[in-house]
Amino acid sequence: MHLPQNTVIAVADGEKLSLFQNEGDAQNVKLRAMPDEDIDSSKISSGARHSSSSANPDDSQQEEDGFGNGVADMLNKQVLDGKIKNLVIIAAPRTLGEMRKSYHKSLSEVLIGELDKDLTGHSIQDIEKALAAA
Repeated sequence: MHLPQNTVIAVADGEKLSLFQNEGDAQNVKLRAMPDEDIDSSKISSGARHSSSSANPDDSQQEEDGFGNGVADMLNKQVLDGKIKNLVIIAAPRTLGEMRKSYHKSLSEVLIGELDKDLTGHSIQDIEKALAAA
C-alpha cells in the first residue's frame, strides 16, 4: 500500500484504538505511535438499542459497535478539522463494517485504504508488515 509521509493509520477493534503516523515515505514506512484520543462509545447505531431479543446483539456487541461508531466520529472530526490529510484504517471486520456506516464524505476522500484485520495489540513491526503486504 502506498503511504505518503504523515499518513495516519488507525488500528481499531471493538474496544481499543491505536493511532500511528508514517514518519517515513511511501517506500520506507516508519510508523510512530500518536497520543490516544478520547472516544465517545455511546454512539450505537439506530436499531441496535432494543435488547433482550435473540435477534438483537447482546450488550457487549452493542458496546463494541458503539465504540466503532465513536472511532469513526473522531476520525471524521479530525479530517474535517484538517488534522488528517491521508488515512488508512485497519480494523476487525465487524468493527470496520460499523465504522463504514459513519464515514463522512470528507473522510472517504482522504481514505487511502482499509484492512479488515484485527491488529490491535500487535507490534508496530507487525502493522508495518501488514501495510507492506496490502
